[in-house]
Amino acid sequence: MSSHNGFDSAMIETLGPELTVFVGLLLIMIVPNLGNGTFRIPGTSIRLPWLFGGTRFKAVASPRLPGLLAVLTMALALFQVVWYLLDATSADGQDIIAGGILIFKVNMFSRIFEAIFFAALLLAAIASLDRLPTGPQKSDDIDVLFNNRRQADFYILMLTSALGMSVVALAQDLFVLFVGLELASFSTYVLVAFHKESRAGSEGGAKYFIVGSVASAVGLYGLSMLYLWAGSLQFDVLATTWAEKGATSLSMMALGFVLVGFAFKISAAPFHFAAPDAYSGANSPVAGVLATASKAMGMLGLMRVLLIITVPEANADGSAVWIGLLGVLAAVTMTWGNIAALGSENPKRMLAYSSVAHAGYMLAALTAIGAWNWGLVDNAGDAMDVVVAALLFHMFVLVFFKLGAFLVLGVLEMEGGASRLSSLAGLGKREPLLAVAMFLFMISLAGVPPMAGFLSKLLVIMGIVEVATGTGSLSSIGDAHWVWWLALLMVINSAISMFYYLRIGVVMYFHEPEEGRRGPLASGASIRVAIALCAIGTVAFGLVGGELIDLCRDAAESLR
Repeated sequence: MSSHNGFDSAMIETLGPELTVFVGLLLIMIVPNLGNGTFRIPGTSIRLPWLFGGTRFKAVASPRLPGLLAVLTMALALFQVVWYLLDATSADGQDIIAGGILIFKVNMFSRIFEAIFFAALLLAAIASLDRLPTGPQKSDDIDVLFNNRRQADFYILMLTSALGMSVVALAQDLFVLFVGLELASFSTYVLVAFHKESRAGSEGGAKYFIVGSVASAVGLYGLSMLYLWAGSLQFDVLATTWAEKGATSLSMMALGFVLVGFAFKISAAPFHFAAPDAYSGANSPVAGVLATASKAMGMLGLMRVLLIITVPEANADGSAVWIGLLGVLAAVTMTWGNIAALGSENPKRMLAYSSVAHAGYMLAALTAIGAWNWGLVDNAGDAMDVVVAALLFHMFVLVFFKLGAFLVLGVLEMEGGASRLSSLAGLGKREPLLAVAMFLFMISLAGVPPMAGFLSKLLVIMGIVEVATGTGSLSSIGDAHWVWWLALLMVINSAISMFYYLRIGVVMYFHEPEEGRRGPLASGASIRVAIALCAIGTVAFGLVGGELIDLCRDAAESLR
C-alpha cells in the first residue's frame, strides 16, 4: 500500500484514467471550436489570432469529431483500467491523501467498477455515432446547425458522467462520494431528456429529474445527520464510530436517508417508479447506460456504506436491523420487477422492469454479504469474498447483454421507433444477425446456459447458499439462515422472467413484420459494431469467464 500526499508525478500515474477523461472533456470543449478568429489590441489596428470563433478550421469542422474524441477518450481510459487490473504488482492499491485526509483509494475493487463504467459508456458512445443526426457544416438549415451543436453537448455530458462515476468508485469520504454521484446524476438527467422535442423524452427526463432530485436531497440530509453523529464522513471514521457506539436511533435514521439516494440509482422498489418512463424516453444507448453503469454506481454506494461502515465488528443486533430490511427490499424488488415486466408491451419499458428485477438480485447478494458477520460460517471472510466476487461479476457482464439489448432497439429507433413489441416482429427475416444477437441477450438475461447471464446468476445464488448453510450444500435447510430463501426466490423469479424474455424471440421469428417495415433496417456501422462487441462478450464470458471471476475475487479481497 502506497500513499500520495499532494499533486506529484506518482499521483498523476495513479489517477491516469481519470485524467484521461478530464483531458478528453476539455478537448471536446475546445477542439471543435478552433477557427481563424482574431482580436484587436485596444487602441491599435493590430489584430492577433485568437483561434476561437470565426470560420472553423477544416480539420476540426466535422460534426462527428466530438463523438470520435469521446470514443477515443473512453477507449484509452478503459485500456488504462484494464492494464491496472491485469498488473499483479498494483493489487495492493494506492491512497490519495489531501490535507491529511484520505480522499481516494485506488485498488482492484475501485478499478473493477471503473471498468464497468467505462465499458458501458464506451459502447454507448460508439453506438451513438449513428444515433445522432449530423449534416454538412456549411449549411443555412437551422436544424442541421442545431444537430451539429448537439453532438458536442451529448458527448460532453457522457464524459462528465464518466468523471462523476470515477469519483464514486475511488471515494473514501461519503461527501466526496455524493459529489461524484451528483456529477454523474445531473449529466444523466440531461441525457435522458436530450431528445426533448419528443413527448416521451421530455416527460421521462422531467420525472427522472424530479424524483432523482428528491432522493438526492433526502440522501444529503442523511449525510448531515451522519456528520452530526460521528463528526466526520470518512469511511474509516464512520466504521470506527459505528463499532464503538453501535446502532443508535440517530445513526440508523441517517443511514436510512442515505440509502434512499442509492436505492433510487439502482431502481429498487419502491424508488423505481420514474425508471420505466426514463428508460422509454431516453434514446437506447442512454437507457442502456442507466441500466448498467448507473445501476452499478448506486450498488457501489450501497456496498461502501453497508459493508465498510456498518458491518465490520458491528454487533449482531446492529447488523440485523438493516440486513432484515434489505432482505425484504430485495424480495419485493425482484418480484415486482418481473411481474410488471410480464404485462409490458413496450420493449424498453419491459427492459426497465427487468432492470428493477436485477436490482433485486443484487440486493439479495448484498443481504447475504452482510450475513457473514453473524458467524454463520467458519470461514466468514472467504464467504464474503465469494458473494462480493459474484456480485461484481454479475454487474460486469450485465453491461454486455443488457446494454446490447437496448442497442438492438436503438437500430429499430433509427427506422422510426421501438415503443411496441410488434416493432420487433419479423426481425429474424429482415436482419438475421441482429435477431440472433437479440436472442442471445434475452436468453442471457433469463439465465440460460452457457451465456454469461447464467454464470453470473449461478455464482450469486451459490454464494448466497454458501453463506446461508455454512457448507454450500442444501442438506440442512432447517438449520440454514433465512437468506437461503432469497436464493430460492431468485430461482423462481428467473423462471418467471423466462416468459417475457422468450416472448421477444417468438415475436422476432414467428410474427410477420408490420406494414412498412419489411425491408432491411437503417444502416449504421458503429451501432452494429457495438452490438457485435456486446454479443461476443455475452458468449465469451459465459464460456471462458474464469479469469474475470479471478479478477473479481481479487477485487473482493481488496474491499476488506
